[in-house]
Amino acid sequence: MDTRRLYSFVKIVDAGSITRAADILHIAQPALSQQLSALEAQFKQQLLIRSKRGVAPTEAGRALYRHAQLILRQVELAHAAVDVSGRAPAGSVSVGLAPYSMGAALALPLLTSVRERYPDILLHINENFGGVISEAIMTGRMDMAFIYGAGPLRGVQFEPLRTEDLFLIAAPGGAAPPGEGDVRLQELADVGLLLPSRIHTIRQVVDGAFQQASLKPRVVGEIESVLTLVSAVGADLGATVLPWSAARPILDVQNLVVRRIVDPTIQVKLSLCTSDSQPLSEPALAVHDLFHELITDFRESGAEDTDS
Repeated sequence: MDTRRLYSFVKIVDAGSITRAADILHIAQPALSQQLSALEAQFKQQLLIRSKRGVAPTEAGRALYRHAQLILRQVELAHAAVDVSGRAPAGSVSVGLAPYSMGAALALPLLTSVRERYPDILLHINENFGGVISEAIMTGRMDMAFIYGAGPLRGVQFEPLRTEDLFLIAAPGGAAPPGEGDVRLQELADVGLLLPSRIHTIRQVVDGAFQQASLKPRVVGEIESVLTLVSAVGADLGATVLPWSAARPILDVQNLVVRRIVDPTIQVKLSLCTSDSQPLSEPALAVHDLFHELITDFRESGAEDTDS
């Protein structure tokens, strides 16, 4: 198996065009077409469907694309392991953090710790939704992720680390129901809520809690941008629902109403995810251990205490 052909094939699929892939790879188009023909001859399958708009993988092509990504990732890890043998961990490590999660509190400490302890590790931090991140881990494009959920999911290993209560967060004197302390779910039926879209775990959990109580949330805005959410809550355009660990780093919680939701308590689970088929590289293992340290420090420092 010529890994150069696999690399070229992945680039063709990503680009959706042999011409564009040739430009990216700085290879003459006829030479790239020959590599593709050689792959199709080797597997005795048509791998791409050609049209005026470009190319698209066949069923066989999609299968090869998935395996090619894993193979190329393993080759990359092998090169990195040989290069750093006997030296401090070095290389690239990709970490996913779910938006509106404790990841907001961990991102900067993680980057700081990696820079201090492992200056030769290049840390790539990606904030995205759990489904996108899980797929990246399955295909080997991401080493690990801290996301909502506890599985099971084929191809991904979930390591549950925290369970967190959800809180109503609103501008004072605004969207939140009158009173102090915990707020009952039933009291939120008429509260205008700013929530992420339905593909996000927090939204699914909130919707599920309302449905179980035979209620319907009054969603006045679906916001995927953290910066927009911060501005909207501060401007009293609606309240939001977040775990305390996610709210504290992004919102001015000292000047906002923060009330735990009860009857029922709504909880989300956070897990550290890795591939169940690919071992972590040496630098990824170092970052994995740092993750655990930071989460332990976060818990012991009382950073999750709403009274702090």
